[in-house]
Amino acid sequence: MYTKNDLAVNGGNKARTKPETPMFPGGMAIGIEEEQAVLEVLRSRRLFRYYGPYDTESKVEAFENAYAKQAGSKYCLALNSCSNALTAALIAVGVQPGDEVIVPGYTFVASAAAIVAANAIPVICEIDDTLTMDPNDIERNITSKTKVIMPVHMRGASCQMDEIMAVAKRHGLKVVEDAAQSNGGSYKGKKIGTIGDAGCFSLQYHKIITCGEGGVIVTDDKNVYVRAMSFHDTGANWRDADIRHEDVPFPGMNMRMTELQGALALVQLGRREKLINTMRGHKRRIKEAMSRYGITFRRMADESGELALTIVFFLPDKEKAAEIVKALHAEGIVAGSQRLPDWHVYTSWDHILNRRGNNDSGFPFTLSDRTYDKNMCPKTLDYLFKGVHIAINPAWTDADVSEIIAGIEKVFSVML
Repeated sequence: MYTKNDLAVNGGNKARTKPETPMFPGGMAIGIEEEQAVLEVLRSRRLFRYYGPYDTESKVEAFENAYAKQAGSKYCLALNSCSNALTAALIAVGVQPGDEVIVPGYTFVASAAAIVAANAIPVICEIDDTLTMDPNDIERNITSKTKVIMPVHMRGASCQMDEIMAVAKRHGLKVVEDAAQSNGGSYKGKKIGTIGDAGCFSLQYHKIITCGEGGVIVTDDKNVYVRAMSFHDTGANWRDADIRHEDVPFPGMNMRMTELQGALALVQLGRREKLINTMRGHKRRIKEAMSRYGITFRRMADESGELALTIVFFLPDKEKAAEIVKALHAEGIVAGSQRLPDWHVYTSWDHILNRRGNNDSGFPFTLSDRTYDKNMCPKTLDYLFKGVHIAINPAWTDADVSEIIAGIEKVFSVML
């Protein structure tokens, strides 16, 4: 059907006829509803979640209630970032200085940094062909100091939670889910983030829904919620007498979400399902076309519950991956293979690998003899470098998807 001369990389016509729309799903969906919500807050002059000059409803509280209902969770706490949500959740489940938290080698550095911020020690484990934590590698990394497993639901897809929860139960460990990149996904009918002891989500601008910066913790454990709430509010627990607990207060940080963020987040939450369903439809069409070429796709722990933020497939080696990416780019298709440095890959976490705290003593690493090196997770690097990623943009029209499929077919028919 096509020859080498048809490929744009060799001088042929590009498949895509217009520039790519920026990949900010919720951000690009911002409309009049967000404007009205923000103006309502400004006009009320209630910018702080706990009080204002007049008796008006807190937008943050309204967002928390709506989020908890959609997640099917008893408790929800909104914070100013997911990084802080992770730290607060770790403190809330009882992490002590020097405790170990197992985290995959493929996640944004914030996952590991949040562990250090909780005065704990990151233990980096392998991923598998799901691009999430390899359950078989968790047990190898468990020691007497292990307190928490932190599965990271990467790029819109769930971890293998049945296997991870089984390991946690066997060893008496807590599970804090990092669902920063998978807001709204599910695993076997249960919302991501509600399977472990606590789940954390991001509302940062790159994420599926956004308020610029923001984070969420969900949990069914009242004590975890109360401890997280107290920690995120500088150690206060006088806000609501009904949730006071003998375990608090203790010193905390200011991680509170503002009313402006809450107003935006509440509107964006209402957009989430449409965005996800649109991406799922686009991905279904593209994957069906790609399947005719014998492609090995990223394995899904639960394909029906993923967000369809991206389609990932594997090639024999990183050289072939780079070659295919170059050809797809020439066709106007935004595709990528792993490059370094990248803060999503553990080899770029120099401050973690060098055991640096935020102080001259090196604390909390002074409490551990755990060491790191850039070759410690070879499987992780192998999967990342031979993988090719194509982001699925909810702003695409059906015509855009057709052009992308045409470009993929050109490249695959000639080069695979």
